[in-house]
Amino acid sequence: DSHFDSKPMVLLIGPYSVGKTSFIRYLLGRGFPGERIGPEPTTDRFIVVMGGNEDRITPGNALAANAETPFQPLSMFGTQFLNKLEASQLNAPILQRLTLVDTPGVLSGEKQREMRGYDVYKVTEWFIERADRILLLFDAHKLDISDEFKRIIQMLRGYDDKVRLVLNKADGTEPQELMRVYGALMWSLGGVIQTPEVIRVYMGSFWEKPFRHDGLKELFLAEERDLVNDLLDLPRNAAVTKINELVKRARLVKVHAALLTYLHDAMPSVFGKEGTQKRLLDNMLEVFKRVQQQHKLPPGDFPDIERFKRRAAQFSFSDFPRIPPKRWQLIDELLEVDVPELLHLVRHHQRTGSRRVPTLTLPHLKSSQATAGEKPVTESWRAMP
Repeated sequence: DSHFDSKPMVLLIGPYSVGKTSFIRYLLGRGFPGERIGPEPTTDRFIVVMGGNEDRITPGNALAANAETPFQPLSMFGTQFLNKLEASQLNAPILQRLTLVDTPGVLSGEKQREMRGYDVYKVTEWFIERADRILLLFDAHKLDISDEFKRIIQMLRGYDDKVRLVLNKADGTEPQELMRVYGALMWSLGGVIQTPEVIRVYMGSFWEKPFRHDGLKELFLAEERDLVNDLLDLPRNAAVTKINELVKRARLVKVHAALLTYLHDAMPSVFGKEGTQKRLLDNMLEVFKRVQQQHKLPPGDFPDIERFKRRAAQFSFSDFPRIPPKRWQLIDELLEVDVPELLHLVRHHQRTGSRRVPTLTLPHLKSSQATAGEKPVTESWRAMP
């Protein structure tokens, strides 16, 4: 399966001109085909930066038609989106381990919808679900979080373990000012990212130019090492991570099927359908509770109730499919039999396969060049467990 065979995917999200494309250039140690950099919105497309023997660009329609990549499902978003999708292939050391995805800068207001020609939120959600690491980039000099950016950040709920924050262009601030900027960022995000876990924040200036102020140079170098090692560590458990995502989706499918079946069965055969559907929508919390008790489902597997109500209201509940018991058994068999066997095979391969992993050195990074006597940034893992 192309999804399981693919390299870990790192998704970069942030406002325009926050430095996403420059960040990718910095990790690569060179430019990449199709890059666009500027103070105004320049990257108007999703660019998948992946390894290849030569520099070339693959248009979105061709990329989505290639069964050897995990991007075939993107064809469901239509031609307008595929015209704004491309794969940039090149030979760079870090692409031996990862695939990087550069996203369009988040625009404000109606521009987010009108200028794109496709639903950028649904496309971003698709990438969020499948990414192994999600980097949210913020400009240390422009911390305003627009309503559109806030909406995208809220889509990250349930994927907190994948998310890392990057406070970019931090070398342009004095140490005391940077403390205030960091505090302001955490305060702004406090009401948006609602998680009991503390999300890691990396501060620095992630491009090839020297630091503008040396006051926090050592801090920025240490932050860069930690961030790069976090990314290089992703392939270590890539297969297990993908299986974990498969389990999460199967559990969501099970809950979704239970909800649709309940709503279908609650509708009258002939008269009063409109009124019944309205009552069900108004009492969706009670529906969730009944379905949970009836099927003994964990409450954490249920979708966001307001979002579910908005989507469900667009359909007639009478048209919802009634899932037969045999389908439920297939999902249970997947979770209880197939997944454990798959995990066993992965663990067996890790134990019996090649335990040594070639060291990947990125000598072009500032943290690698800090001092002649310091070891370059390398992978924090040298052998598989």
